[in-house]
Amino acid sequence: MRTISPVAIEGYGAYIPWYRLPTSEIARVWHGGGSGPNREKAVASNDEDTTTMAVEAARIAISMAGVEKNLGAVFVGTESKVYAVKPTSTIVAQALGCHELLAADFEFACKAGTEAMQVICGLVGSGMIEHGLACAVDTAQGRPGDDLEFTAASGGAAFVIGRSSRNSLARIVGSVTYVSDTGDFWRRQGEKYPRHLSRFTGEPAYFHHVETAVKNLLSEFKLKPEDFQYAVFHQPNPRFPVEAATRLGFSMKQIETGLLNPVIGNTYSGSSPLGLAAVLDIAKPGERILLCSFGSGAGSDAFIIEAQQALVEKRKMGLPVRELIENNIKIDYGMYTKFRDKLQR
Repeated sequence: MRTISPVAIEGYGAYIPWYRLPTSEIARVWHGGGSGPNREKAVASNDEDTTTMAVEAARIAISMAGVEKNLGAVFVGTESKVYAVKPTSTIVAQALGCHELLAADFEFACKAGTEAMQVICGLVGSGMIEHGLACAVDTAQGRPGDDLEFTAASGGAAFVIGRSSRNSLARIVGSVTYVSDTGDFWRRQGEKYPRHLSRFTGEPAYFHHVETAVKNLLSEFKLKPEDFQYAVFHQPNPRFPVEAATRLGFSMKQIETGLLNPVIGNTYSGSSPLGLAAVLDIAKPGERILLCSFGSGAGSDAFIIEAQQALVEKRKMGLPVRELIENNIKIDYGMYTKFRDKLQR
């Protein structure tokens, strides 16, 4: 996908569970002390999952957009579906009271949500639908004692996308994708936890795909890093997005608003979309936002998004991401194992 027909974000919503597990708790249990790369991570309770989080975020997005039941598509991007064989999207659509629409689940590791956004852009741009809902949510899995457990978190965001108008919050100017067969992270059918090749995670996987996608996008639209006020990258840990931004020529000032991993961890499919929501909470009309996801396996979706005048008033209808982060309850490792079903009976 390159230049997009007049398509825009009409509403957005975010959801982050209340519970936080300090990474010092994980280090205490498995390493006798210390801390992880991030300070703490968001943990879904035992009555929360990707479906409930998608519904919560979607309701806010739809209310902000003012489309109510006028949706032509509901797509859910996640790698932690509640059912192995049963769509999450139909449950979300039912909860929203929507039935005459397209419904599908997307899966591409941590970029499933942004690819759902791209497909809706195509459907809206072609005139097949007027509005579509893309949800990006996960309850990330990490094997007890594995490095992934420090960052694997829960949360997500939802976006209503429609034709660009005076009521649009942010115009989606364009998008590109770059993919390859890179086996840095995977989970076979029936396995509870994913596996990863540590040496592949950085250079041949994350950095290669993120940097290539962003460079292709900037080249396509003849833009430079300094043409953007904000940049949001996928955040598997606190270090990778900062290093990628530096390599590409973006400053810490441009990425700090959307950099959420240090305080909530890696929400997988929800990672870069939640960062985008945090930026939309404060962006001024006319400001440009670069968004780039990454999904293992591997691929990246990069977007150019431009804030519009309507954003200033309509975002007041939502819940600011920073407020969702600040309202939290700390838990210990024992409560975490109970919530996330870590103990097998």
